[in-house]
Amino acid sequence: MRRKLILLVEDNPDDEALAIRALKKSNLANEIAVARDGVEALDFLFCEGTYVDRDPHDAPVVVLLDLKLPKIDGLEVLKRVKSDERTRRLPVVIMTSSSEEQDIVSSYDLGANSYIRKPVDFNKFTEAVAQLGLYWLVLNEVPDA
Repeated sequence: MRRKLILLVEDNPDDEALAIRALKKSNLANEIAVARDGVEALDFLFCEGTYVDRDPHDAPVVVLLDLKLPKIDGLEVLKRVKSDERTRRLPVVIMTSSSEEQDIVSSYDLGANSYIRKPVDFNKFTEAVAQLGLYWLVLNEVPDA
């Protein structure tokens, strides 16, 4: 059985802690890996840099990606993920505070599987993350690696 690894790409420590707490509260994730900028996310996904020894077959089942990231922004991360044969089928959920129409359009144009605006209220945020986890980790079917 495939391990249910989630990659959370989030530079805000408060949002990171809330997302992890919500996922654990929902009992949906066996493991959550965190990348705090776009470079770290790409290194994790492509087993480069500090993740050169990571097993490439141990891929996340979903990426929760913020757009406003240091070093490389979320749209560029999304573009690279969806343009590479190794990761193009990996579900990427944009989870951001941006309500800019252009960010939504660009995300879908680049292959995002979903776009979620982060609620400010903790209870709503927890519920949103729980619903994300339920769908992407339990209900969604993915092809074998």
